[in-house]
Amino acid sequence: MERTILHSDMNSCYASIELLYHPELRGHPLAVGGDPEARHGIVLAKDQLAKKAGVKTGMALWQARQACPGITFVHPRMDLYLRFSRMAHEIYSDYTDLQEPFGIDECWLDITDSCSIKGDGKAVAEEIRSRMKRELGITVSIGVSWNKIFAKLGSDYKKPDAVTQITKENYRTIVWPLPAGDLLYVGRATQKKLAKFGILTIGELAQADIDFLQRVFGKMGAVLSVFANGLDQTPVSLENTEAPIKSIGNSTTTPRDLTCDRDAAIILTLLAESVSARLRENGFACRVVEVSVRDNGLYSFTRQRKLQMPTDITGEIADAAISLFRESYGWQNPIRSLGVRASDLTDPLTPFQLDLFLDQDRRDRLHMADMSVDSIRRRFGFYSIQRGIMFYDRALSKLNAKDDNTVHPHGYMERGNRTGADGAKADESGYATAGRR
Repeated sequence: MERTILHSDMNSCYASIELLYHPELRGHPLAVGGDPEARHGIVLAKDQLAKKAGVKTGMALWQARQACPGITFVHPRMDLYLRFSRMAHEIYSDYTDLQEPFGIDECWLDITDSCSIKGDGKAVAEEIRSRMKRELGITVSIGVSWNKIFAKLGSDYKKPDAVTQITKENYRTIVWPLPAGDLLYVGRATQKKLAKFGILTIGELAQADIDFLQRVFGKMGAVLSVFANGLDQTPVSLENTEAPIKSIGNSTTTPRDLTCDRDAAIILTLLAESVSARLRENGFACRVVEVSVRDNGLYSFTRQRKLQMPTDITGEIADAAISLFRESYGWQNPIRSLGVRASDLTDPLTPFQLDLFLDQDRRDRLHMADMSVDSIRRRFGFYSIQRGIMFYDRALSKLNAKDDNTVHPHGYMERGNRTGADGAKADESGYATAGRR
C-alpha cells in the first residue's frame, strides 16, 4: 500500500502568533526578535508584509529597519510558541500518531492508515488547514505526497494557507523544474558546487549519474539522488518519540568582565537555572550540556558533555557546565560572555537505565525542590528565592536569565537523514540569540 505523507508548515509562525495577541499591528510589517528598545539581536521571524519589503530571518534589527522603515519589532515568547506547537499536535493526533516534528512550526504526518476513514490525503490536508485557522487562528501550508521529501516541497510550493499535492503523475512537472537549492539538505555550498557541473534544477539532479554524485559529495550524493527521484523511504516517527525542539539554552553578556572561577560559576548557575526551568516548563529533559565562552579579546569556543542520564535538575546542569568551563578555560583573558545549552532533549518520563552509583531518591528530591522553586518564583517573582552562591556578588546575581536573555530552541531533522552535504536549511526555530549582546 502506497504511503500518504503530509508536511504541515505554520505560515510565519512566530509573527502569526504574535498578531493574535497584537491585533492592532495587523496590516503593518512586523518582525519577532531581539530587544527592540536596545536595538540588539536579530530577526527570528517576520510576517508577509516585512518579507515583501526585503526583511530576512537572521538580519540584525538595524538592517531590518533599513530594509523596512515602518517595521514593528516584538520580543519573542518561545514558551507561547511551544504552547501553540503542542495545540497543533493535538489537532494532528486526531488523524495519526505518526507525527515527526521538524522544529516548532513544521511536522510530517503519516496518515496512510487513516485515509480509509478520513478520506484521501488532500481531503485530510484541507480539513487540517481549516481546523488550524478556525481553532488556533493561524494558517498552514500543507504538502501531500508519498514520501517526506516531496511532502515538504509541497508545503513550500505555495504559501500562505494552501494545500499542494505532489503525486507520481505530476512530480516531474511540479518538482523537477524547481531550483536544486529547494531540495531539503541542498544548502548554498552544495548548490554552488552542483551549479559548477551544470546541475541547476532538481530534475537535473535526479537525472545526474549517481556514481558521479557520490564521487563529488560522497555518501550524501546518493542521498540527494534518492531525494530528487522521490525514492526516499524514511519513516515518520511515532508521536512523542521526537521532541519538537532539539535544544534550549541561554547566553548573556555579563554586567562586568569575569575574572575568576567564582564569577563564572555565578553566571553559569544563573544560566543553568534558566535552562532547567524551561526544560521543566515545557516537559523536556536533556542528555547533553554545552557551554559557550567568549572573552574580552573576542576569542570564543563551545564545549559539550554527554550526561550519565537525562536530567532537568538545575544542580546537575550547573555542575556539568561549571566543570566543562573549568576544564576548558585557563583565564588568558577576562570573560565577556557565557552561555549554557541543554540538547539531545527527551521526554523526562521516557524509561532509562538506573545507575547503581547514583542516588535516584536524592535526584527525585532535587527535582521536587526545583519544581517548588519554580512555583515560588511564578507567584512572588524571580528574586523571591535564590541560591547561596548568588550572595557572593550581588551585582552579577541581578541577572534574570530566564526572562531577559533567551537563546531560542534549535530545531532540525534528526531522524533518518541526519546532516546534509553542508548542513540543513535554517528554519524559524533555528539557534539564535535575541537577548543582550
